[in-house]
Amino acid sequence: MMGDTNFRETIKSAIDSIGQELKVEIDPDDFKTINLVEVVRCLRRSYYDRIDSKEIEIKGFNELLSGLLRKLGYGTEPKEFQIDDIKLKGQADMIVDDVVIIFRPNQTIPEAPQAEDLLFLNACLWIYDKFDGIIIYITSDRKEYTFSLTRNKKMFEEVIRRVRVLSDLLNQKKVPILEPSQNCLECQYYQRCFISKKNSKQKSLSEILGLSKEN
Repeated sequence: MMGDTNFRETIKSAIDSIGQELKVEIDPDDFKTINLVEVVRCLRRSYYDRIDSKEIEIKGFNELLSGLLRKLGYGTEPKEFQIDDIKLKGQADMIVDDVVIIFRPNQTIPEAPQAEDLLFLNACLWIYDKFDGIIIYITSDRKEYTFSLTRNKKMFEEVIRRVRVLSDLLNQKKVPILEPSQNCLECQYYQRCFISKKNSKQKSLSEILGLSKEN
């Protein structure tokens, strides 16, 4: 009978292998092609992924949802949007009746969509030249909740700004500024941002954000 440790390692290896097959393909040396997933999240994390990457553990099949849909033929083909001499590359999960759809796993049904998901969906609307989109959040117990969005120019202009910033910083080999958020707690680069190398003193998120303990 397979031991518990070996069994868990086998499952973990299988999930990691699937994750590698489904991950978004990004050429780390092509600074003139920026993927949409890189600019809707923390730019520092995207910079490290290209310059000095560290693999992140995939915890379950729920996190592979979008990639699985694309691989099974339900998804769209990647498309590019030209920004001066830079290409913004994006891929929606599905397009049905001219409506762009993206799926996102979540522990619970959210009260409002995540900011990075809104930026991603809105950018997809411009990249695919569509006007309406939907974010579908799916929990591990298969509950779902839907948010709709009509494309917004100002929101897309923010994505374009971040594309230019990331491309410039990659070319200059300059680390982007810190963008503290709750996502930092699960980021594989957490220690690089919040622990000083000289004295190994850890900085909390509240300290970085300038929040006192009394608040």
